[in-house]
Amino acid sequence: MSVRKIAQRYDNRAEMLVQVLVALVQQNGWISEDDIRELADALNLSRADVHGVVEYYHDFRTEPPGSHIVKLCRAEACQAMGGRELAAHAEEVAGGDTTLEAVYCLGNCACAPAVMIDGKTYGRVDAERLDALLASLAEAAS
Repeated sequence: MSVRKIAQRYDNRAEMLVQVLVALVQQNGWISEDDIRELADALNLSRADVHGVVEYYHDFRTEPPGSHIVKLCRAEACQAMGGRELAAHAEEVAGGDTTLEAVYCLGNCACAPAVMIDGKTYGRVDAERLDALLASLAEAAS
């Protein structure tokens, strides 16, 4: 579905910008510069207005994501339980088809450190468990 058709579902109302962007990400996985231009025109906003919202929210990507999205909690509880080390390990071992993202709470603080892989949350993840989770993604793909 085109950007204009998505905007029309929200009556081309500028105050519905975030909802339109969510719909775009759900459909395409990311928001291109062309999408920003077309959306600004459809909602009668400046490109800077749309771009500012896209940059503000971390779930609005401006590049295509990998086939798997791994969100690593970087909040205090997870950092206290080894989250920094886990993030560094993830950067070393994640394949090119995996997008790593920092998030600042997955609501799983009691089981820190936590990660979310393709929408599923895992707790008490150390480097060994992360390796196993990533390996299971690779196995499922083959």
